[in-house]
This record gives sequence, structure tokens and C-alpha cells, in this order.
Amino acid sequence: MKKKVVSVILATAMVASMAMGCGGNNTASTNNGAAAADNGATTDNAADDAATEAADAGAAATEAVSGDLADKKVGVCIYQFSDNFMTLFRTELESYLISQGFSQENITIVDGANDQATQTGQIDSFIAEGVDVLIINPVNSSSAETITDKVVGAGIPLVYINREPDETEQQRWEDNNWDVTYVGCDARQSGTFQGEMIVDLGLDAVDLNGNGKVDYVMVEGDPENIDAQYRTEYSIKALEDAGWEVNCLSDQVGNWAQDQAQTIVANALGQYGTDVEVVFCNNDAMALGALQAIQSAGRTVGTDIYLVGVDALSEALENVINGTMTGTVFNDHFSQSHSAADAAINYLTGAGNEHYIGCDYIKVTQENAQETLDLVK
Repeated sequence: MKKKVVSVILATAMVASMAMGCGGNNTASTNNGAAAADNGATTDNAADDAATEAADAGAAATEAVSGDLADKKVGVCIYQFSDNFMTLFRTELESYLISQGFSQENITIVDGANDQATQTGQIDSFIAEGVDVLIINPVNSSSAETITDKVVGAGIPLVYINREPDETEQQRWEDNNWDVTYVGCDARQSGTFQGEMIVDLGLDAVDLNGNGKVDYVMVEGDPENIDAQYRTEYSIKALEDAGWEVNCLSDQVGNWAQDQAQTIVANALGQYGTDVEVVFCNNDAMALGALQAIQSAGRTVGTDIYLVGVDALSEALENVINGTMTGTVFNDHFSQSHSAADAAINYLTGAGNEHYIGCDYIKVTQENAQETLDLVK
């Protein structure tokens, strides 16, 4: 059921130079301008396949745009505008939709303010307005069944983004042949990459207190979000799969927020001191908060503690370049937003889609952080 899609931007800009891998007002809108890890995705063959698929996807989108999209209305629901990654995503999504022939005035993007009831009301409003397609980043993935029934019942094609509905829900789309798809990356891969970056350092370097274990702090995003769950699980699984013994000192929910992560890590460092060897954060915003706490405690990343995040935000990439973060994982908003728009076009033109359109994350360390920064800036 899964079909991998990689953006032309990444295929041309990054395949040759690095290992290729494929979070205002509650009712405000804006017209201004997020399977297990496939480690084989970093092979040369996978890179070639990615480039081929990217070219095919681009050609298909170009052909689809031959129809008139200017009068088509697109409703986009984002779980929360203040999320750094989703800001990058929605900005790129709107820009790409316009480049494909949609009129800016017919693209409406709304802020769910991290409240499912608010987002449900927005979806109801879009249905009442008669939009032609909906692109939804759900506040709660667990609400997908209700959202799907509502949108499909109205006869509107639906593209989920960034927050993946569960397999049971996706199976319903396939069983009923509904015009519903999910576009996003597999968060298990991002967690695995986080863990692998720590494993690559070697146990002797990471086991700073010499107890034979990796003593870590975990800062999670939204506990209902499948990405948070998978990143938490698979980052540690990568250490265990390497034969390392692990010891969780603290596992707290930071809700994707920098300030909450700073408090969590400050408290953990205050309680456990130099026993904290690694800090895992489910996203870069929280990793930046963790870094503030680490520096305030007089610790030095790369010397007496290690820190990894996910998203490859510009500030995080600069820290990786400078050595003040161990690494991050590029959550490809280019590929995801373009693929979401292409999926919407395919529904509008009758071409149809797979029910799952995926891409790969990219592991980012000091070796390739500058190249990634050049891409996202």
C-alpha cells in the first residue's frame, strides 16, 4: 500500500552529497506565505530510485496541472501555527499550491490552536463553504476516524499530513476505496536515526560515568501523537539493538515546546547531575530548550553530555555545525508539502492516489549539517 515519494529538490540538491532518506486567532485564516526505519534508503540504489520517483512525481504533477485549478478551493487545517516545523510546512505548501495553478484567494489555511474542538469546527466550516479538497494536520490523530467520516460523507477528497492516522483507519480508506490519503514520513525512522547518532559515537565516549549503561533523559512531544510515541520508542531501541544497556533517568512530556523542555531538562540535571549522559528530544524546538538548560548547568555538549533532536530547524542546524548539538534529523517539509499538494491535485483531476505517500528522513550530523542548512535557508 505504501508508495515512496521524494521531492525533486532533495533529489537534485542532496542525493549526490549525502546519504539520501526520504510537528493567532483560533478561527483565523491566512493567505500568507511536517513501516519501520528503512536503513537501506541510504544506499546508492535507493538514492537512484528516489531521484527516479521524484522525476516521475514531478512529471505527473505537471500533467495534472494542465487542468484549470484556479477556481478550486483548498481548505488547510494546521494543528497549531506556533509549531516551528508546521510553519515551514504551511508556508511551503501555500507557495507550491500557487505555483501549480491555484489562486491564492482560494487557499485558506486555519490554525487549530492545538484544540481538537476548534479544528472540528473549522472542518465543519470548510464543508459548509463547499471547498473542493481538504488538507488536514489533525490536532489528535485519534480523531481521524471521525474526521474521515465527516469529510468523506460530504464528498470531499481528504489529504492527511504530518500526523499519521493508525493502520486500522488507513485500512478503512483502502477497503472502501475512499479518496483519502496520508502524506508524511515514518517517525520510527527518525527515532532510529537519533539513536544511531549516539551509537556512532561509541559506548566509551557516551558512558561518561563508567557504569556500563547509557543514562538518558527523554523529552517527549504530545503523548497522543504517534510521531512522539515512535521517536521515543525507536531512539532507545537503536541503542538496545546495538547491544547497549540503557537507563532512563527521566521521561517527561514537553508538548513540542522549547520553554517546557528547558524546565524539564533543568530539573533533570538538578536531580541527576553528571549522571545525565544523553538528552533525547522529539523535536528541535525542545532540543533548543534542552540546550539552554544544559549550558546554564555548566555542561558542554560533545564533551560531557550529548543532545539530539528532530526537524533540522535552522537554529538547530547552526548548533550542530558549532558542536553545541550532537545531531538532528531532517524532517523534509519540502517533500511532504509538495507531495500533499500533488495528492490534492490528483484527486481534483481524477488521477487518484495511493492511500499512503511516504518519504524518508535524513540523519544530520556535523558532517552534513551545513549542506542541510544551505538547503532549508
